[in-house]
Amino acid sequence: MTMRRDVHEELRARLHEAAGAHEPDRERILARVERGMAGPARTGHRAVHRPVFGWLRVAGATAAVAGVLALGGYAVASAVKGEEAPPQRQVAVSPTPTPSPEATSRPPEPPADRSPDPTAGPLDDATAPAGTPGPSGGDARPPAGVEDGPLWSDGSVDPHSNEFWAQSNVTLRTRTELTALTVRLRIEQTGGVSSTGAWRSLPEDDFALTVAERDGFLVYTWTLKEGRTVAPGEWVFAGQYNHERGGRDAGGDTYTATAAAGAARVAVGGDFAAHDD
Repeated sequence: MTMRRDVHEELRARLHEAAGAHEPDRERILARVERGMAGPARTGHRAVHRPVFGWLRVAGATAAVAGVLALGGYAVASAVKGEEAPPQRQVAVSPTPTPSPEATSRPPEPPADRSPDPTAGPLDDATAPAGTPGPSGGDARPPAGVEDGPLWSDGSVDPHSNEFWAQSNVTLRTRTELTALTVRLRIEQTGGVSSTGAWRSLPEDDFALTVAERDGFLVYTWTLKEGRTVAPGEWVFAGQYNHERGGRDAGGDTYTATAAAGAARVAVGGDFAAHDD
């Protein structure tokens, strides 16, 4: 059985080699066809059949050529019949990624730009324009504690505040020149409260500012520098801060202001609740 297999393999190899080396002599075959068509004419009644036999010879020669080519192709096919075709490759396609539930359910981040409306005033590193009249307005006497001598005060949450950022305004009105002034704003730590800046409508260089957390409060302190004065008028001191998302209760926030008006010492203070005019 092994010998027959070896003979079969050897025969297949030789046929494969012979088929690959075989090159039909096309010119010789065509020459034979031309000679057959150009043969001498025959006499007698056979002459009427000459075209028929001529075309038969052409057809026979053509069939011979086709047979030679077919034999060569059959030999090649027989030699390579036992060879296996290369295995087909499979391409793995990665599945389309789907967003995780955490990414789709995460609440939106607050916008990076948390600056208030320009009318609310600049931050601590710029000079704010002159303040506008506070919500109390008019000349009606405010509640006790918010006025002392020539100095009047009011506290309010700026209307430009939003669900994650707020500004608290302390408005002072003085009828005389002040030679000393300290304003302190206390923002209760209700959750996530952190400073984002501060400003005042008086010249920046006239005051020293400190911001610190003390006893559960974020404390802003403005102190008039020695040798500087505050002219009569209405002035605003504002603290800006972030807080937890949602509305914030300012009921625990307070402010105080102490000043020197000539030889007199005055002090005012209050909260950020709304007051009637």
